[in-house]
Amino acid sequence: MAKIAILGSGGFGVSLAVMCHRYGHEVTLWGKFPEEIAQIRRDGENKRLLPGVPVDPGIRLTSALEEISGAELVIFAVPSFAVRETARAAAPFLSPGVVAANVGKGLEKGTKKRLSEVIAEEIPGRDIVAVSGPSHAEEVARGVPTTVVAACLNRAAAEFVQDTLTNQTLRIYVSDDVTGVELAGALKNMIAVCAGICDGMQLGDNARAALITRGLAEIARLGIAMGARRSTFAGLAGVGDLIVTCTSVHSRNHRAGILIGQGVPPAEAVARIGMTVEGCLAAQTAWELAREKGVPMPIVEQLNLVLTENKDPHAAVADLMNRPTRHEDERVWMEQTL
Repeated sequence: MAKIAILGSGGFGVSLAVMCHRYGHEVTLWGKFPEEIAQIRRDGENKRLLPGVPVDPGIRLTSALEEISGAELVIFAVPSFAVRETARAAAPFLSPGVVAANVGKGLEKGTKKRLSEVIAEEIPGRDIVAVSGPSHAEEVARGVPTTVVAACLNRAAAEFVQDTLTNQTLRIYVSDDVTGVELAGALKNMIAVCAGICDGMQLGDNARAALITRGLAEIARLGIAMGARRSTFAGLAGVGDLIVTCTSVHSRNHRAGILIGQGVPPAEAVARIGMTVEGCLAAQTAWELAREKGVPMPIVEQLNLVLTENKDPHAAVADLMNRPTRHEDERVWMEQTL
């Protein structure tokens, strides 16, 4: 059994702590906010973000980073905007041989870097493993069968995460396509917002299915331009995570999109969700990357106009439907436009 430190006491951090403790690991759960840690300790659960999931007293709860010292595996489970700050603060307490895993899904605003790149800058010399796939916290905590991917250029580090965390309810595959796994996880949240907008507008099953499918094409298009493998987007981190995020009641991104589709202003929709909506955070960064790489992403473009310029979602749908016709096969279309 391993000594595991989990950074982030939100829903996913708590779910991982509960799961890891259930299977015999020594778990320390760190949260930045002492009042949240105190609430979890007092109530035996995170009532706001993961109600009804008991947090065993055997899990060490702390807001003091020095208590993660000696961990063999440290898991970053914080929002994308907090990754750099958390990694920098944790760095003095991490042993030279520690393996770091990141389960957050997003891109750093401003630098446009993947989260493993951000962590590597703050804790150099360690292996950083990106863990992604269809894995809502609510179901991980309940022991519902879940399957994800652990990606790292150092296969031994990916297999360490695989061997340490795999159990009767969590199955982990390994990959060396870190770029693809991380971009798939970061970009699918935007498409989930769009799927929610479709549902909020009551456009039906056809529109939702089309949007998810063409959204995946856009994600893969940008990912390949940034060095990812096409096949990754057909796997768990790609289409698998996209499906669950675009359809699940647990998806904050989808729920925010529903509100926007119903006419709620985007900022108010995010405020009503009351938690980080990564799809809204990533939309502008993804659109900037697309323009830098010369990659067309019309769905993401329209989402940005809805989020930042208050474009009517009905007008955005009309503009998408009225685009010039083209071949579905990406390779044929790219050859025709060269």
